[in-house]
Amino acid sequence: MSTELDEQWAYYRRTAAHYDAMHLHPFDEHAKALRGFLGLAEIYGPVANVLDVGAGTGRALEIVKLRWPGTTVIGVEPVEALRRVGYDKGIPEEVLIAGDALDLPFKDDSFDFVIETGALHHIKTPLRAVAEMMRVARKGVMISDSNNIGQGGATARMVKLLVKSLGLWPAFTYVTTLGKIYKSSEGDGIYYSFTAFDCVSTLQKKFPVVHYMNTVKTSGFNLYRGASHVMLFATKN
Repeated sequence: MSTELDEQWAYYRRTAAHYDAMHLHPFDEHAKALRGFLGLAEIYGPVANVLDVGAGTGRALEIVKLRWPGTTVIGVEPVEALRRVGYDKGIPEEVLIAGDALDLPFKDDSFDFVIETGALHHIKTPLRAVAEMMRVARKGVMISDSNNIGQGGATARMVKLLVKSLGLWPAFTYVTTLGKIYKSSEGDGIYYSFTAFDCVSTLQKKFPVVHYMNTVKTSGFNLYRGASHVMLFATKN
């Protein structure tokens, strides 16, 4: 029986050749988050190495390496078709490697910073992935991802906030996805109901200081209620 993971990988294999054109833009939310990460990380001294989880075709690896030529960058990406696109762009195979976000092949505290850009909302158990990112990070973690509470019009956002506050989100997700728990689109493939803000309490177990940045136009001053995508930068101090 086909699973949503099989469907997602099939989607990436089908779109790999056009992945960068479909998803990457110099001013997209993740490009902004990566620049924010670079600036914030420099406050904490020289960065020896960075791990990108769900690295896709290697865009973040290229951006980090351009800013910090002496820094070791490694990307973990499970889909071979996406890695092949990265290799064709000149990223070495030992830099963009196969791997599972839920079981990273590295020892504890192996990297100064561990980052992800748009991968967590494709994972059924995103907090498990966040725990793995934290495990192998020494200085901090950067998450750039969606915030489902901040998506949609004013009425939709208000309803979702109410449902979430009442603890009814799992039931709401079940009903709105007709029991599948996930949705799919031609633009994003398989994706789950996800807000980066749900990662905060997990992040703070190791990295108690969390900085928040909106990476798209925001409705109002409250990012949780009004930003469809956000960047979280979590560190120890």
